[in-house]
Amino acid sequence: MSESVLPAAAAIAQPPVSTRTRHGLGVAAAALALGALGDGLLRPVPWGLNIALWTAALVVAAASLQRWAETEDAVTEWIPVALSVSALMAWRDSPTLKMLDLTALFVVLGLAVYRSSGGSVRVAGLARYCAGLADSLFQATFGAAPLLFRDVKWGELPREGWTRHALSAARGVAIALPLLLLFGSLLMAADAAFDSLVSATFNLDVPLATSHIVLALVFAWVAAGVLRGLVLRPQPKEIAAPAPSDPPSLGIVEVATVLGLLDLLFLAFVVLQLPHFFGSYQNLLAPGTGTFSEYARRGFFELCAVATLVLPLLIGMHWVLRRAEPRAERVFRIVAGVMVGLVFVIIASGLHRMGLYLSAYGLTELRVYTTAFMLWLAAVLGWFAWTVLRGRRERFAFGALTAGVEMIVLLHVASPDALIVRVNASRHESPVRFDALYAASLSGDAVPGLLARLDAVPADGRCAVAGRLLRDWSGADEDWRAWSLGRARAVQAVHARAAALRAMCPARVAAR
Repeated sequence: MSESVLPAAAAIAQPPVSTRTRHGLGVAAAALALGALGDGLLRPVPWGLNIALWTAALVVAAASLQRWAETEDAVTEWIPVALSVSALMAWRDSPTLKMLDLTALFVVLGLAVYRSSGGSVRVAGLARYCAGLADSLFQATFGAAPLLFRDVKWGELPREGWTRHALSAARGVAIALPLLLLFGSLLMAADAAFDSLVSATFNLDVPLATSHIVLALVFAWVAAGVLRGLVLRPQPKEIAAPAPSDPPSLGIVEVATVLGLLDLLFLAFVVLQLPHFFGSYQNLLAPGTGTFSEYARRGFFELCAVATLVLPLLIGMHWVLRRAEPRAERVFRIVAGVMVGLVFVIIASGLHRMGLYLSAYGLTELRVYTTAFMLWLAAVLGWFAWTVLRGRRERFAFGALTAGVEMIVLLHVASPDALIVRVNASRHESPVRFDALYAASLSGDAVPGLLARLDAVPADGRCAVAGRLLRDWSGADEDWRAWSLGRARAVQAVHARAAALRAMCPARVAAR
């Protein structure tokens, strides 16, 4: 009788596995799988097809876990966006574009985590956006720790049957592993035959194996934090009530004074510099001279800095403005609207200066991306006027982010590296000749265009260009995981013109 009662008493004493523990274990298992997949896919660089495949696995795992956990389906609507942004990595080969793609992907996943926690994406203030993205970054970086030590209650796991034996075996392996390595290394050092036996049996490259384990754990750690933010809702004790405090504020007199004085400064600058803006000073506009270079290049970047600083200034002033009086908002719209109009003129003059500079010296990556940034800034300023100055501040952040993603897509369509080669090679009458070695140093996106315009390369520089193309784009070290359309086209184009490229260096071919 007593023997039959003991198992029943033990079963009663064993606490049931809570729902959060089960969901936490599911998230941990998916993160480990994603870590192993990340180690297998993401080791080769530059990232291309591999990041698109890993992102697809991440969002599919998140959607599946959300459905299994019966939480709000906040991931599904982000799957097409995340997949589209990650697919851009497999389009162009430019490292700068890939960096922009990764940034956009991190923002998209961050907003998905923010949306899963109950935040609104389409209608939210800029401060809430920044706080949500910062919290998402914190979740991805440190979220695995509370998953393992808070969400999963390890004491709830059954202590009967295979679970108890599996946990015991795992603990035994963890204790024995360092001892095996210690004594095994000593015995291998003591006897050559035993060393050969162990080496032939396991054939283990310790540094390589360590790198695989570390990289898999890093990807698993990040995936666990992201999945936890997407799937597991914060427990009530994790939500800290904000401390009541009055936000800093300024009256309309202070705000209008600050913006009004800046308006006068900008207006004076615009009026007094109109001849310089539009190039009527002929003594400055002699292409190829140091005066012209200083006027165009330096003026552009300084005007770019002015336009960049104005936007956060206007947003900050609107945030601290006390709008208790009805006229406060109207006065702000006037002074801020004047500033936006003047900044549009400054942006136009900066783009004009850059156009003059490009006509003389051609394109570079810095000039292309800075010009694209100025165009995006102009679009965001226009959106600021359409939303904030019309009393719709909560829609500003989403529109600015959307404009940024659209600019990234447009840059992929334009292919900056290919554009640089196409524009620079067509400037026959420029005092600065086509820098073919710089063009050959660009990404694979520039290679087909450069091969098509080898006639524009000076004869004394063709051998160096041909040698670099044959060396960099032979395709010998290509890995399918790092595939991108830009790299594939570059390798294909160089293979098709390999004989002609080798003919440009007859001395090198003869030496071989």
